[in-house]
Amino acid sequence: MANLGTPAVTAEIIKKYNFTFQKKYGQNFLVDTNILKNIVAFAEITNEDCVVEIGPGIGTLTQYLAERAREVLAVEIDKNLIPILKETLSEYQNVSILNEDILKVDLLKFTEERNKGCPIKIVANLPYYITTPIIMNLFEGHAPVSDITIMVQKEVADRMQVGPGNKDYGALSLAVQYYAKPKIVMNVSPHCFIPRPNVGSSVIRLIRYDVPPVEVCSEKKFFSIIHAAFNQRRKTLANALSNSETLTDSDGERMKVSRQQVYDALEKMGLSMTIRGEALNLKEFAQLCNLL
Repeated sequence: MANLGTPAVTAEIIKKYNFTFQKKYGQNFLVDTNILKNIVAFAEITNEDCVVEIGPGIGTLTQYLAERAREVLAVEIDKNLIPILKETLSEYQNVSILNEDILKVDLLKFTEERNKGCPIKIVANLPYYITTPIIMNLFEGHAPVSDITIMVQKEVADRMQVGPGNKDYGALSLAVQYYAKPKIVMNVSPHCFIPRPNVGSSVIRLIRYDVPPVEVCSEKKFFSIIHAAFNQRRKTLANALSNSETLTDSDGERMKVSRQQVYDALEKMGLSMTIRGEALNLKEFAQLCNLL
């Protein structure tokens, strides 16, 4: 099988199968061999690794992963790509193809069956529209994942690694940084894709913590407070939390917090009564959660 990571070969396969890009899946195929090699290198894939690739498309990145990994599970939601993948990956005995939505895949069961319960690696060129749900599903679902190396919209990658005081800082930043150490390893031009997206992309690596860097009484409550704070980010933290209709406790039950309770917590933390949620860092949100 010819190297898929070139515009000519990709165009040939698209024509052969009369493949139509589906906007609902946000499909953009990577056609730059140097970037493909770099993604695999940054992911630090070895012949002992079991890798799950999300959205393999026509198998471009999958080929490179299969050359390095012990086993690759390629999870593709678009049934029209399955016949193409079966052809392009036919020579790789260590690749399995699964036509499924990654949000519905039981990764715990997969790791128990195929990797003796040991953590797997995730590598993907993620559709922009569903990046956040996939990332949060992997983390909040406590999937046995050691690290995630993904291509995402540059703006989203920036959001994952910034801290307080930045306009991109928000609930996603805190959630990612609670579970993993993020690092942007490469920026990618729209010219490297077929079809070309309207925005730039970045490859970001998320190395999962064995233990989160902060201790909270309840993850559910912690993230509920964060989401409430950023849902009304222009309001003071006291107003945002006391007016929230979505706050929940550790059991997922509706929780009501008064403005005075927030004031009392902020005073104990040595913070201003008029501070906004966007000014608190991860450690401060953890303190707030534990005090409320």
